[in-house]
Amino acid sequence: MEVKEQVIEAMKKAGKPVSAGEVEKMLGIDRKEIDKAFKELKKEEAIVSPVRCKWEPK
Repeated sequence: MEVKEQVIEAMKKAGKPVSAGEVEKMLGIDRKEIDKAFKELKKEEAIVSPVRCKWEPK
């Protein structure tokens, strides 16, 4: 599974807006990979930020 897909799944399981740090703890994936996935997901408009520094699937 691609990192982006894992990030989206972790966000859905959390059921609330999460930060990159929280996703890192949930998945145990390197923070750089998480940040890269967040950047791509933002560009694709697959995630939204309801509160500062926290994200959730659209």
